[in-house]
Amino acid sequence: MRLTTRGRYAVTALLDLALQTSQQDSAVSLSDIAKRQSISISYLEQLFSKLRKRGLVTSIRGAAGGYHLAKPLHEIDVMSIISAVDESVNAMQCEGRGDCQGGTMCLTHDLWCALSNHIEQYLKNITLAQLLDMENVQSVSERQHTSTKDISIKDINTITLSNSEANPA
Repeated sequence: MRLTTRGRYAVTALLDLALQTSQQDSAVSLSDIAKRQSISISYLEQLFSKLRKRGLVTSIRGAAGGYHLAKPLHEIDVMSIISAVDESVNAMQCEGRGDCQGGTMCLTHDLWCALSNHIEQYLKNITLAQLLDMENVQSVSERQHTSTKDISIKDINTITLSNSEANPA
């Protein structure tokens, strides 16, 4: 079983959205999520299109536009996010068809089937609200906010320095 970046990024982006929503009332832009999480904005646009169609987020257009969660934090589980972006947590090579060994079921089919079911149940029982309460989430979020602010201040200082060099007094 391999969870691709699509599933990982979808969960990461919605957790980021949940964190921002808990700190502000305004919509959260994809560009802000992209900066904090180092995810391409075009990739986020694709993911959020699917998340919106599945009813996990709502969008607002315009200058103050962005995204909000469509449901309370305790109603959005990790498996729903993964499924919304067309991912699965299936550990079976045959994807459950039972044809993994020359068209027939392999010896370990039941093992991988049970593992897939356990993973799916675990992820169904973890909500965004629970993720927000996890030990490292808040400290990582604070670090990400600080590092994006540092970048912005450096960019402003560079622009200011460049302008003063271009027009010496």
